[in-house]
Amino acid sequence: QVQLVESGAGLVQAGESLTLSCVVSGLTLASHAVGWFRQAAEKEREFVATISMTGSVTYYGNPVKGRFTISRDTAKNTVYLQMTGLKPEDTAIYYCAAAKYPRPVARDYNYWGQGTQVTVSS
Repeated sequence: QVQLVESGAGLVQAGESLTLSCVVSGLTLASHAVGWFRQAAEKEREFVATISMTGSVTYYGNPVKGRFTISRDTAKNTVYLQMTGLKPEDTAIYYCAAAKYPRPVARDYNYWGQGTQVTVSS
């Protein structure tokens, strides 16, 4: 059974940092890309970042470029999302998801976590 479990939820002030973790089980992380998406209240799910199976390729959504960093530790079956310079508009539920290739489109991802809430106050 494939499971992706996010952690690192929190309430922070604007300008602060937060790191999310996604622990993957039931599939070989070394042969899958992992992406992060987010969904704010009453908005569509939005692409945040993705990393290839080797970690050599990363893509970021425009709103987070230069502020967020995605990385992976295959030995720990974990993917991280380091978020710096957080803004109130980053407030959302953050989801990690696994796919064969690192694409910025949610429908390309087969497995999803339950999400973790990030709230940024002004």
